[in-house]
Order: sequence, then structure tokens, then C-alpha cells
Amino acid sequence: MKRTIHYLFLITLFLLLCSPLGGCKRTPDPITKTSFKLNTVVTITIYDSSDVTLLDDALALCDEYENLFSRTRETSEIHQINQGLTDQLSPETEELLETALSYSRLSGGLFDPSIGPVSSLWDFHAENPSVPEDASLQAALPLINAEKIRISNHKVAMDEGMILDLGAISKGYIADRIKEFLLDQGVKSAVIDLGGNVLCIGSRPDGSPFQIGIRQPFEDTSSAATVLSITDQSVVTSGIYERCFTEDGVLYHHLLDPRTGYPCENELASVTIISDDSVDGDALSTCCFLMGTQKGMELIDSLPDVRAIFITQEGELLYSEGF
Repeated sequence: MKRTIHYLFLITLFLLLCSPLGGCKRTPDPITKTSFKLNTVVTITIYDSSDVTLLDDALALCDEYENLFSRTRETSEIHQINQGLTDQLSPETEELLETALSYSRLSGGLFDPSIGPVSSLWDFHAENPSVPEDASLQAALPLINAEKIRISNHKVAMDEGMILDLGAISKGYIADRIKEFLLDQGVKSAVIDLGGNVLCIGSRPDGSPFQIGIRQPFEDTSSAATVLSITDQSVVTSGIYERCFTEDGVLYHHLLDPRTGYPCENELASVTIISDDSVDGDALSTCCFLMGTQKGMELIDSLPDVRAIFITQEGELLYSEGF
């Protein structure tokens, strides 16, 4: 159900340098590395270290976790569970699945980690994507039910034919783990961008916040609807304009409604969540989009330390309370 999207981009990626005339010591240039991982473009930028091995090690974590959480990679733990080859859960997969189930309950079942029977029918990465047969979608719908996922003694059980898909939450979890790794290595200023899931470590070396742009829906990536000043927080967007295709004049996007099997239809173009942990932003951006403007905003306003920006298909920006 989720989201290898590039809605977010860094407006500023360079450090402010002290003027030589002022006698200040020159701040080291940031180091950065980009790679295609998690089916998206991943970029890690570190502002207070020149140790490039940290970038390689951080990117390697993407591979490590993809081999746990990927629905499509045959060697992954989730794929093995879906094939009935194992019921054992690693600590990481158990933690992520438990978190996904908690958001399923919070959203009244709209966020559902058992969306796999439907999401596997939609291939938004195909060269020529197309709408699945309606009969296939209708047959898949009864297999979606997070309440039938049972975890006990580090094992998972579910009804025959059910398929786990943690794509709507896994990138946020991975971003949080990369942040933990970099903090352990003494990094205090960095930006982790997992294809639009942006997680900031601290602030810029001069103490100023990072400037994160929120993309204007359906415009090119240089067009920002607004810019956020972010320190040590996550910014995650779910929207209808990146992983999508048009067939017979109808736009189909990747935010699938587990009640219908089709892309969710409402007035929203995107939902952006600002939170301390990226895993929460990842899940909530999908939850709120599927819940729609009123219920989604009510959910955000009920949660501590979480902010949101909803952008409607008419281009209106709606902000959560206290923004």
C-alpha cells in the first residue's frame, strides 16, 4: 500500500559557512550518498562528520531490513511467512507488525497490514500498469482482516490466503533505525531521505533548523506548497501524484482502500505528518488519507506531539491544531 514516493525534498542541503574575515573556523562540508534501495531513491547526508563509511553502513541497513520486510523479495522474512514457509518472527519484524496492528486499531481497520491480497494485484512499478480485473479484487477483499493476525511466542498465525504487506510503515521504521545507528556513531546533524520519508537528526551545525519543502501536488519537484523548519523530527507525506497511472481518463494511485480494493477516493491530494518518529509519520500519513479530511484531522488533533498538513485536490492547505 505504500509509498516509495518523492513528495518531500530538501530546500537547503548546504551548511552556512563562517566568513574568513570574521575569524571563524570553516565548517566541514557535508558528506552525502545516494543509492536506489527499498524500491526508491535513498539519500543520506551527514553535516558534522567526514567519515564516508558511515554513509555506506547506513545504506547497508536498508538492505538488511528489506530482507526482513519486503513482500516481494523471495528471501525476505515476510515473503517466507506469506508463503507458509515459516511462522517465526524476528524481533524487528515482530515489533513492526505489532506497530502496524496498533495503527489498524487506531484507524478503525482502514490501515491494514493484511492488504497484501489486494496490493499484490496492483503493480504501479510496471512499465505499462493496468487496473486489475474487478473479479480478482472482489475475491481478494475477504482475505483482508487485521483482526485475524495473531502473534504469540514470537510466532504469527493468520488464515489461509492472507498476505502481509508492511510497505505502508516499513520505510519509517527503517529511517528510525538508521537514525539510531548514526546517533550511536556520534552524528548530531544529518538528514535521512528514504524516497520522501525525511528524518532530520538534530539541526544544522550552526543551530538553525533544516528547511524541508512539501511538494505542490501534480507540480514538478521544485514547486513547494510550503516549507517547514524542522529540528530533530520526521516529515512524511502520502499523496496520489507519484505512484499512479491513468487508464481511460481515470487516475489510479497506490493508496488502496481495503474496503473496496481500489484507490481511495476523497477530496485529498496529500497528507503530511510531522512527528518525532518516522514510523509514526509513515503510518499516520496513510491512516489520515484513508480516513479523509474530517476524521483524519480529528485523529491528529487527538495525538500529542504530532502535526499535519492536508492538501486538497483543489490546492487548499489545511493545518492541524496548534500548527
